[in-house]
Amino acid sequence: MRAYQEFKSSAALYVAAVVGSFLIVALLVWAMYRYTRPPEIAQNRAAERKKFLGEIRTAEIETLNNYGWVDQAKGIVRLPIGRAIELTLQEAQNPMVARSNLVARAEKAGAAPPKPPEQPNKYE
Repeated sequence: MRAYQEFKSSAALYVAAVVGSFLIVALLVWAMYRYTRPPEIAQNRAAERKKFLGEIRTAEIETLNNYGWVDQAKGIVRLPIGRAIELTLQEAQNPMVARSNLVARAEKAGAAPPKPPEQPNKYE
């Protein structure tokens, strides 16, 4: 009988420890949820973000669908996406020529700018 009493008391202790652990974890989860939640976005901030998103999308559409200069000094232009696809498909007919053209364009685009002219010596 005494062993049964000890078992009951130790089992009750284990149950209390497990329930207490779960309560501590639940309290920590609640605290993390409460203190790490970002503040609500105000209505005017939401409208401002929507306006900026519209401006960005308009600029992206214009960039994808219109010609423009990327670097006028190096002669690099931006093509509309449809025309770029057409040119890529045309060049893909001969892979060796396409690769050599691609390498030449990459070298031209990544070339270092020329060194600025040296200042003449004021004593000459």
